[in-house]
Amino acid sequence: MPLHVTWEQIALRLALASIASFMIGLNRDEHGNPAGVRTTMLVCLASTLAMLQVNLLLPLAGKPPGSFNVLDLMRLPLGILTGIGFIGAGVIMKQGMKVSGVTTAATIWFVTVLGLLFGGGNLYLGIAATFIAFFILWALKLLERIFPKEFRGTLCLMFSSPSPSETDLRAELLKAHYAITHWNAQYDPPDSLSTLECELKWTARASHVPHTPSSIEPLRAFPGVRSFTWKE
Repeated sequence: MPLHVTWEQIALRLALASIASFMIGLNRDEHGNPAGVRTTMLVCLASTLAMLQVNLLLPLAGKPPGSFNVLDLMRLPLGILTGIGFIGAGVIMKQGMKVSGVTTAATIWFVTVLGLLFGGGNLYLGIAATFIAFFILWALKLLERIFPKEFRGTLCLMFSSPSPSETDLRAELLKAHYAITHWNAQYDPPDSLSTLECELKWTARASHVPHTPSSIEPLRAFPGVRSFTWKE
């Protein structure tokens, strides 16, 4: 970080930070995430301005050139990194068994670091980090669709009398290669199964679209099944 920074250098740093954050934010907008272009640009520019402020305060008038280190000016960018966690936490949402927004939160934290790099004058490192981010957000997204991923779903069945046995139902699920992680059976009256709720997990490609799996639909034909509900 140079002691003296010109207005041309300031303009270049702000321009590079704007372009990098715009491109990264565009990816978030394309996928319908809550933190899009405007959010990523504002976060990146805020951290860039913080580092520029540090750079401008380094050569304080009336002090010898080596005295700036006792001012601990780096508290400003470190405070930016800490505070940005509140924005990141705001985009993370938990809906049932699914957690979304983690990548967007990480992206916000990443563009903050990008802003610190550009604001501090590490232009080549900032440009390299931007290209790495493009690869992670675009190219790896395509690769993720090829590799299998674990999914979870909840099956809820209601029965009329006579009802099938738990053993038969469990055997049908295991035959379809589902792993059972939760099992809740209710009997009413005590000798007749009235409700069954179970959580299942299975492996499929990451591009899997939520739907009722065909391998689980034979349970609808079981004798006594009155209601069939699938949640994913």
